[in-house]
Amino acid sequence: MKILASLLLAFSLPGSKVAAPLRAPIDYPVARHAREGGTWYMAENGHAVFCYGPVMLVKRPNGEFQYVATFCRGDQAMVPLKD
Repeated sequence: MKILASLLLAFSLPGSKVAAPLRAPIDYPVARHAREGGTWYMAENGHAVFCYGPVMLVKRPNGEFQYVATFCRGDQAMVPLKD
């Protein structure tokens, strides 16, 4: 009876629980592009580009506005689009 009482008391105290064994970290493959799909656009230089992000309107240094496609293939952040 004393043994049973001591076990119940030991498991009821905080910090007396048995810790789970540590597991080795697992390396998961990182996807290059997390987004599914994308769209083809015509770039200002006449080439077709495949982009994953939205089309935005940005202001050029000369004051004009230009449409750009974002997050394009080939590690390009923004590609100016043909009007």
